[in-house]
Amino acid sequence: MRRRLINSTLAVVLVVISVFGVSLVIVETRTITSTAQERVDTEAVRLASIVDSRLIGGEPVNPDILAEQSGAKRYAQIHIPGRDTIEIGTRPEGDVIRGLAEGERGETVTVEESRSTVTDEVGRTLLIIGAVALLAVIAAVLLAVRQANKLTSPLTDLAETAERLGSGDPRPRHKRYGVPELDRVADVLDASAERIARMLTAERRLAADASHQLRTPLTALSMRLEEVALADDLHTVKEEATIALTQVERLTDVVQRLLTNSRDPRSGSAVAFDLDEVVKQQIEEWRPAYRSAGRAIVHSGKQGMRAVGTPGAVAQVLAALIENSLMHGGGTVALRTRVIGNQSVIEVTDEGPGVPADLGARIFERAVSGRSSTGIGLAVARDLAEADGGRLELLQQQPPVFALFLSREVRSVSDEPRDRPVR
Repeated sequence: MRRRLINSTLAVVLVVISVFGVSLVIVETRTITSTAQERVDTEAVRLASIVDSRLIGGEPVNPDILAEQSGAKRYAQIHIPGRDTIEIGTRPEGDVIRGLAEGERGETVTVEESRSTVTDEVGRTLLIIGAVALLAVIAAVLLAVRQANKLTSPLTDLAETAERLGSGDPRPRHKRYGVPELDRVADVLDASAERIARMLTAERRLAADASHQLRTPLTALSMRLEEVALADDLHTVKEEATIALTQVERLTDVVQRLLTNSRDPRSGSAVAFDLDEVVKQQIEEWRPAYRSAGRAIVHSGKQGMRAVGTPGAVAQVLAALIENSLMHGGGTVALRTRVIGNQSVIEVTDEGPGVPADLGARIFERAVSGRSSTGIGLAVARDLAEADGGRLELLQQQPPVFALFLSREVRSVSDEPRDRPVR
């Protein structure tokens, strides 16, 4: 493309130079020839007038006097009737330009100039025109190269950007070139790069979230299936199988929730549900793991609470908090339910060292962890809580107190039971 642009520009310039250059050469040649003819004619007239004045005054007419008075620089012949021909200067050889003039006494003056002077002047003019044309061609080539680079370099950059997008590098370049059409293409490519980057980020985030969130349900399901395999009593087998089926349903809900959040994190499916059932189910599921670790998990606070949210999402949030306490905390883990205004609150605390002081609220950021974990669990839990209009906060760092706030389904006072501890 660069070569085509340069060749086309150069062709246009050469055509223009040819048309105007030839016309200018013709005009200048005619002008120089006409000027030379006017010069010899004028000099012939001037000599004729000098000869007339001297003849009328009876003064002598000779070459020296005429050359001195006329300042003639060209060859001249003066024919005076009854006298010898007078010559001034050196007669030129070859082709000449001749000027004639007649005086009042019948004298004839002929002035000649070599045509080579005209040819030389025409040559000098052609040389000047040629130099100007050459400069114009050079300037046109430089301008064409600059313009070609201005157009082809952005196209090369845009091609490289498109190739980078195809190779999986979606970083936008945010580079503009001052050409509206090319800048429009760059805008489209940058917008596409940003969309691809968001899609890749969402896919990686989904993969990481799925890996983290599915780990616990799969482990629990595996433990239940092992219990079924080892059990001899039919009743125990049925009981464990029922629990395993429940966990399969929870696993399906986890997968569905992850897919939903990957498409639109705000697309919650909040309903009114029994908060006690979710808390009880989580305690029952995690109690064997805590028992194996020599620790306890307890529940206290207000009972009979109903909240607005997605039961599966709330269960996943509580599972993330309980697992976090199991892995990083210490002592007994306590779940406490209470009411603050029109919100139902579930607090999860333990007797461990708590959250490091340098983390604080950053504990909910992805890849932020104080003890070499993935840093995904709490971030996913926060997203799940916010998807249904709730929120997850760190109320206290040492000892750690995490609180899940959910919208409360308000019931009549007579229907609300009193607080009582449950273990």
